[in-house]
Amino acid sequence: MRILILGGTTEASALAARLSGRSEFSPVLSLAGRTSDPRPLPIPTRIGGFGGIEGLAHFLKNERIEAVIDATHPFAAIMSHNAAGACARAAVPLLGLRRAPWKQQDGDHWIEAPSMDAAASVLGDMPRRVFLTIGRLELRFFASAPQHTYLVRTIEPIGDVLSVPNVLTLRDRAPFDEAAERTLMERECIDMLVTKNSGGDATYPKIAAARALGLPVIIVSRPGKPRDVEEVTTAEAALDWLEKHHCRTP
Repeated sequence: MRILILGGTTEASALAARLSGRSEFSPVLSLAGRTSDPRPLPIPTRIGGFGGIEGLAHFLKNERIEAVIDATHPFAAIMSHNAAGACARAAVPLLGLRRAPWKQQDGDHWIEAPSMDAAASVLGDMPRRVFLTIGRLELRFFASAPQHTYLVRTIEPIGDVLSVPNVLTLRDRAPFDEAAERTLMERECIDMLVTKNSGGDATYPKIAAARALGLPVIIVSRPGKPRDVEEVTTAEAALDWLEKHHCRTP
């Protein structure tokens, strides 16, 4: 059974590991290519886009893909909509592997923002020391608030994306540790954390650390994903879905 996994998440990696060595499956993992040194995985991997809905539909037909798992990042809305459109055109079953969002707990001081632009506005006029953990591509929104000092953590170098006077950069990748996150925020005298509601365990320690320190968190809400796509939240459930579809394949 030929399977395309649209990846870039820990869930995609977990599913790839479970499919590795299973002779009844022939999976390929697709990555967007935003990380120059992705972690190696035990199944064939392709890098780069497809060319929208039409390009992805052509790929599915040309490669005789029999099932697609959309395990992209919760904020990769365009890719998810393209996957839904392409699978509909190619008549290929599609499953969304979506991790659950974080839920606010007692002691959290969350300020929910509908967009990254709104999150930058919420920071206010008074200069603050802000910890940005939003990835590299959307840092540009915070150039509109140059009065703040930013600690930016990304996997890739940020270049000149955030052109403000005071920017400190830190290159690191998940998983993170709560004690280390707390130490980092205390050392850098952080006043506020800005993050996406990505969900999952790997980056949750920053939320727990902010709670422990009593820091406010500006948390950006997820964009909409296709509503008519079946969803599961774990790699195990995705594997069960694939096994059922494999049994139905003549």
